[in-house]
Amino acid sequence: MFTKSIVRDAGTSADDGHAGLRAWYERVLPDGSGYSRRVESSSPTRVHVLEKGAGPPMILLHGTGVAAGFFLPLLAELDGVRAIAPDLPGRGLSDPIDHPRRHFRTAAVGWLDRLLDVLGLGLEETVLLGHSAGGVWATWYALAHPERVGRLVLVGPPAFPGTRCPLPHRVLATPGLGRLAAGLVPPGRESVLRFAAVMGERATLVRHPDLIDLLVAMRRDPVAESAARDEIHALVSPLALLTPSGFRRRTRVRPDELGRLTMPTLLVWGRDEPLGDVTVARGVTDLIPSAKLAVLPGGHAPWLGQPAQTAVVILDFLR
Repeated sequence: MFTKSIVRDAGTSADDGHAGLRAWYERVLPDGSGYSRRVESSSPTRVHVLEKGAGPPMILLHGTGVAAGFFLPLLAELDGVRAIAPDLPGRGLSDPIDHPRRHFRTAAVGWLDRLLDVLGLGLEETVLLGHSAGGVWATWYALAHPERVGRLVLVGPPAFPGTRCPLPHRVLATPGLGRLAAGLVPPGRESVLRFAAVMGERATLVRHPDLIDLLVAMRRDPVAESAARDEIHALVSPLALLTPSGFRRRTRVRPDELGRLTMPTLLVWGRDEPLGDVTVARGVTDLIPSAKLAVLPGGHAPWLGQPAQTAVVILDFLR
């Protein structure tokens, strides 16, 4: 599916802190019709992207603690679109960016805006697909630049009205307790599967041993782990264990903001989604003027168990 141009990228340094993740990408990506490359979004920041297919552009934004490679089962099923999955800052093989946590939203929108420019998407209407925290990024961008977003696909987005932060992220965001908890849980297959169980995806993740290896590599990569921790602290309240939603007020997506999303929007929700049940998903859908809801088997990442069905739902929405 992907040619491994990252090994031929003269701009890729062997000492950029991503050795384990580079080894994973080099091992897992088969050669074929798509490609993996690094682009420079703003000197000296480089962004690693997976790209496959031809057609209308679709940007896929992953969640916290994973990388673009987590989309591989879904990318394999997406035909008729130019699917582009970037590693978000500090994750996968992308460089981190410096930003104060209080300005995380501004930094996310600016990073994505520069990336679309570099990818040559200009002002054409792009499809934005965001999973988990990537759904928050996509929503923030659609609110800031509605003229550049033709359609929006949100898969299990947190920090939306009615959603509740999972317990592990509440613990990690708690001062003192989070660092202690992280130190007590060594990165490895078992810790990855325990977290997948919380997210309703253990039984499906075990079908993808390569993705388990990716998640372990992410935990062992100091740059990626730091970026994921920063994102958690930006989205989750330090008092999360004491509040109903657990998310920071300044980063929550408000009902009035959802009402300003005028582009056609698809909300994809797993029946076992830990952020909230289907009633929560229906409530979110009702707040978006041109929204549709698709409920699929699975938890927080339905394409792990149903890649073909998830792709069909998305592609039907684009027609």
